[in-house]
Amino acid sequence: MISELFTADVMWLGLAWAAYLALHSLLAATAVKAHAAARWPALGQRYRLAYNLLATALILPLLAATEWLDARPLWSWDGIWAWVSNGLGALALAGIVWSSRAYDLREFLGLGPRRPLQVLGLSVAHRFVRHPWYFLGLVWLWTRDMDGARLMAAAVITVYVAIGSYLEDRKLEQTHGAAYRRYRRQVPGLLPRPWRYLSRSEYERLRGRGPG
Repeated sequence: MISELFTADVMWLGLAWAAYLALHSLLAATAVKAHAAARWPALGQRYRLAYNLLATALILPLLAATEWLDARPLWSWDGIWAWVSNGLGALALAGIVWSSRAYDLREFLGLGPRRPLQVLGLSVAHRFVRHPWYFLGLVWLWTRDMDGARLMAAAVITVYVAIGSYLEDRKLEQTHGAAYRRYRRQVPGLLPRPWRYLSRSEYERLRGRGPG
């Protein structure tokens, strides 16, 4: 059954996703960005824009292959469960749009100047989970109909998100020190838990220099 599910094409797709995500992280690393700025000074101010354009160009073929690969169907949501899964997916996408108001999207896309590292946006969602976009993205990902190709992509992306959130936490701790360590102890990283959240007063104190 495993061989029927994870065919050679599906395995190659998984490797392609892993390679893409590894390259995505490598190019986002501070050392790589510093090297690129030193090597090509004219690129310095536009590195983020070039990074986003490259990421988009590379992910489109992967998305197409994941959708069009003739892989074994696993499950599809029917009846009331289709309403539940699509409702959760819609809420996840709406949550991403809503929480994006806490970010400077021009800076995020590479179209505007970078803010100081000490100034990072906090949405209300950050009261309950440190990485709301990662959490909401995983909700959307795992509420879709699933076949072998989608399962492979979802599994690789989930592992990447788990590792990426850990590395992002380390970077933010280096920038914000004890304040972020306290925040990290109070608020879970990827999966909200009812007993761990940031109070409104604590949230208000962190706004403007909290974690992204």
